[in-house]
Amino acid sequence: MMKKTLYLIIFSFLLVPALLLAGEKPFTIIHTNDMHSHMLGYSPNRDYTPNIVNDDKTVGGWARIATVISDTKKARKSPVLVLDAGDYMMGTLFHMVGREYAFELRTMKQMGYEVVTLGNHEFDLMPRGLARILESGTNLGGIPAVVSSNLIFSKESDKDDSLEKAYEKGLIRPWHIIKKDGITFGFFGLMGKDAGEVAPFASPVEFKDRVEVARKMVALLRNEKKVDVVILLSHSGLWADPEKSEDELLAAEVPGIDIIISGHTHTKLDKPLIVKNTIIAQAWAYCKEVSIIDFALVDGKVVLKKNEFVAVDDSIKGDPAIMNLINIDKTAVNMKVLAPLGLGFDSIIAHTDFEIFNEEAESNLGNMIADSICWYADKFEYDPKDPSSKIDIGVISGGVIRDDIYPGTKGNIAVSDLFRTIPLGIGMDDTMAYPLITIYINAAEVKKALEILTTIYPLKGEDYFLQISGLKFTYNPNRMLFDRVTEIWIGSEEKGYELLDYSSGKNKKLYKACADIYNATFLKIVGSFTKDILKIVPKDKDGNPVSDLVTRRIDANKTKEGIQEVKEWVGLLEYVRSFPDTNGDGIPDVPEKYKGPLGRTVAVASLNPYRLLRRGTWVTWAGFGIIVLLLGLGAGAVVVVRRFVVKKRA
Repeated sequence: MMKKTLYLIIFSFLLVPALLLAGEKPFTIIHTNDMHSHMLGYSPNRDYTPNIVNDDKTVGGWARIATVISDTKKARKSPVLVLDAGDYMMGTLFHMVGREYAFELRTMKQMGYEVVTLGNHEFDLMPRGLARILESGTNLGGIPAVVSSNLIFSKESDKDDSLEKAYEKGLIRPWHIIKKDGITFGFFGLMGKDAGEVAPFASPVEFKDRVEVARKMVALLRNEKKVDVVILLSHSGLWADPEKSEDELLAAEVPGIDIIISGHTHTKLDKPLIVKNTIIAQAWAYCKEVSIIDFALVDGKVVLKKNEFVAVDDSIKGDPAIMNLINIDKTAVNMKVLAPLGLGFDSIIAHTDFEIFNEEAESNLGNMIADSICWYADKFEYDPKDPSSKIDIGVISGGVIRDDIYPGTKGNIAVSDLFRTIPLGIGMDDTMAYPLITIYINAAEVKKALEILTTIYPLKGEDYFLQISGLKFTYNPNRMLFDRVTEIWIGSEEKGYELLDYSSGKNKKLYKACADIYNATFLKIVGSFTKDILKIVPKDKDGNPVSDLVTRRIDANKTKEGIQEVKEWVGLLEYVRSFPDTNGDGIPDVPEKYKGPLGRTVAVASLNPYRLLRRGTWVTWAGFGIIVLLLGLGAGAVVVVRRFVVKKRA
């Protein structure tokens, strides 16, 4: 009897965990976001050795990520999903032939990616460009499922018709379902509010309210499609300010989303976030890490079991098959893009002994790029007989500067490394990369442009931090919004600077400014979201307003029909190639001038009343008047209350 009882006890101990495990269905998600075509390890690319471990300091590389994916799948017996939250394109030379070859999507398919969503940068090549990428990828070997649920196609314009047709063919889907090992996964994708605002070339495509669409998708997937797990691929992002953190806000407002794979904000997390019952994860950016999360479906609820953020570095050996594909892609880039310039992907064009980097402050890389804009534009626009044709000001924003330059093991800068610093865009002639344009603005508008940095940047982030050439200025961050600039000088380090009189109505001179068309567009529209306080009216040399910035593109060859666009990235490349060879090795050397900031943007914080009001525009005086009025009303109220109290006591 005792023996039988013992057997029953042992059996019970074994049976209970087995029953518990039978109700628990494990699965794993491997995810990335904002890879931006960084198919090779960096920086510099020439140091990247995917076939050998522990011999370089580069990070990233899709061959290494492929290894992480395959190793994870081998280590798990349960379902593994491989997902990406958008902006997989735009950032290196590989995207330059994306419309023809769709390298990124095709390679991701080979790596094992199953579902991806669209980021704002997938629209950089306009709707018709995105449609071509999807078609090319599908025709040349296949792409992952692409989900995007809040697209609105125009009924008036035909400029998005090709993308709408791709959507109708299923190359983009509002939702997608995958079944694995008895679990039904439902996916949908969203473009966030901020991401949509910084996608000007998506027009005429617009994006529906993400909360409204999310509710509809959850209802569809749960109630009609009967999925077990709802996964949102969201290009919306996570922000330090909880009132702006779009994916956290969405999770709080829309019940029923089990997992949000987030992108857009390049956020590095230590662990996934949990908002109500929704698990949110993001995996930094630029292939620096891959996130692996183990979940379990328990009684219809998704439970987070374990997470790991894997650093993608030289401790991981690259997958040879994926590396072979990428090498084939490099050959295509050389033939289609670089051969006409007499260059190659790995061609060395300069040498540096120091890092050249961008930051949310005046930076040596920002200064170098802004200087290159002025230098290159003058090659096509400056006529010594017409002093007004010379570029006075060059501008680029931090949002389009995408990578830094590191010396690496030998200090050599290759074409691919330099391109990564300003890789974005498309021209109005449908050729890749942003073209340069020139406009004329008056001195008061020069100040307004700089107020974007002093006032808009602190509110909206690095996209609005301006790197400048031809100017230097000081500002007081304690002054009234939109009137923080205190002094402006125009000139250069080589020729010296002179004080600029920006008093409205006094200085009638027009100043010639140059920027890429993306940044110029923001300069033009900044007035609309500042209630015309920072309104800037682009002009021609005679002071006539320019309504269409496309007409202000620089023409590289006026003898040819049409406009031969002058590309920003080519200007930087040529500028760097013009640097002197200081050590006689036949390679240009980056000048010591660019070793650090040059004092072009200087904050001088002060609460001194004189400095708060000195040379104030109507904005300052209006604000000052309101403050005085409020103080007066407050003082009056105090007097009235005191008299009432005294009278009552009497």
